[in-house]
Amino acid sequence: MRKILFTLFIFSTLQVGAQTLVNRDPFINQMVQEVSADTLEAYVRKLASFNSRHTLNRDAENGMLAAQAWVLGKFESFAAQSGGRMTAIIDEFTIPADGRRIQEDSPAANVMATLKGTDPNDDRVFIVSGHMDSRNKDVMDANNPAPGANDDGSGTALVIELARVMASREFPATIIFVAFTGEEQGLKGATYLSDKIKEEGKNLIAVLNNDIVGNSESSGTLIKDNLKMRIFSETIPVAETERMAAIRRYSGSDNDSPSRQLARYIKETGERYVDQMEVKLIYRPDRFLRGGDQTAFARNGFTAVRMSEMNENFYYQHENVRVEDGIQYGDLPEFMDFEYLRKISAVNLSSLANLALSAGMPEEVRIDVRGLSNFSKLVWQAPKTGKVKGYYVLMRETSSPMWEKKFFTTDTEISLPYSKDNYFFAVQSVSELGGESLAVFPSPLTR
Repeated sequence: MRKILFTLFIFSTLQVGAQTLVNRDPFINQMVQEVSADTLEAYVRKLASFNSRHTLNRDAENGMLAAQAWVLGKFESFAAQSGGRMTAIIDEFTIPADGRRIQEDSPAANVMATLKGTDPNDDRVFIVSGHMDSRNKDVMDANNPAPGANDDGSGTALVIELARVMASREFPATIIFVAFTGEEQGLKGATYLSDKIKEEGKNLIAVLNNDIVGNSESSGTLIKDNLKMRIFSETIPVAETERMAAIRRYSGSDNDSPSRQLARYIKETGERYVDQMEVKLIYRPDRFLRGGDQTAFARNGFTAVRMSEMNENFYYQHENVRVEDGIQYGDLPEFMDFEYLRKISAVNLSSLANLALSAGMPEEVRIDVRGLSNFSKLVWQAPKTGKVKGYYVLMRETSSPMWEKKFFTTDTEISLPYSKDNYFFAVQSVSELGGESLAVFPSPLTR
């Protein structure tokens, strides 16, 4: 091997005794600083002003159709600043009747903005999403007021704000900003788009889904905390094949699914760029009794996670707007914390930008298990896309949730004086632009 640099910092964080030096890329940091709590609040209040954004509402003046037209207008205004790289559409489709929440075939649409990557040889796609449909206690009530400020006006506002900030910037890979519909009726918009992307064979790398990300005060326990957020990620992939399962069992990688790697990536990158925010890894695909649009992508084998607020207030979710026993119910903007929403938006932006600035993930990552040794040897191939300046080999104890050490090399193999039996490893590429790819957990090299 020509050159190996041993480093003890975690995602550009150098620890010296009790001191920590955080190294932020100026390009990403500038975008993070442009995310505005006031702008996010304006978006949420506008979304909540429509009478109902229920998927089956067809009111073109004050309902879902009007809300979709407004979101499209925002995307189009940002596209005008992109030098022709951003385009925006209302992607219409039909939801087949399912005998449950869709009684008859119904028209629907996702609102999307696509920021085309600048590298013609880079076919990677990244998605950031929220759902714009709202609901009352009765999920079939399509006409009565359903402001949906936090669920999921907050996620939709986040997507709009990221499109605003990122539209004028250039990234090698393509980013799609999506406001889904049909989430409350059974993930209909996300299922449609996921199936479409799979059928078209697009190289979708990661989905960052945001659902209920704007409230910092819980019901019942009365916790107030705008310093933490959650990421839900699946442990065993829904689309796991028998061969994948066999490798997972042999290598002990139950906690290292691609979605779990994405969650770790967002935690480390988000905490690097966003002050006073701790990203909590939740080792579940979603909450009990609830679901999110990331599931539709996971079913098709795509890497997807759900971002959500830390402490939920159930007086404001799936409730009709009313006062009962002195308690105000309903998903209204006045119950949101827009500074908290700004920080979660910034976590999304920093992670998404870093991914879009990265090269592709290393290929054929393997760990040599053909002999007994107290060393660990890993080998891999260069990614198919992007210009790489080197690789980070990540290491952690098997009981640790996060990567603990990084070793930089310009080679495509490394031998480390740490036993493969005692540690987990992964490899990520580092582009010339400084972006790190998602980490790839190695498969065992047995012969």
